[in-house]
Amino acid sequence: MVGLNWFVYIVECSDGSLYTGISNNVDSRIKAHNEGKGAKYTKPRLPVKLLWYQEAGNRSSASKLEYEIKKMKRIDKKKLIVGR
Repeated sequence: MVGLNWFVYIVECSDGSLYTGISNNVDSRIKAHNEGKGAKYTKPRLPVKLLWYQEAGNRSSASKLEYEIKKMKRIDKKKLIVGR
């Protein structure tokens, strides 16, 4: 999960909410979230747990996919996570 390619990921926060982000190193990004160095949204909702990630190629493609996922309803995000 590290390299030149970018990924979109979904984590579950301690309050059960879902957060979607992008990174070129998912492992490092999840670690940063759990150290309180991630997004403002996740900081008060630690720990976070990685539920899903997908390679998206470059940063632009990752940002576009992230935007599409963030527009989705929770139920649809859950379907994406389980692969339906």
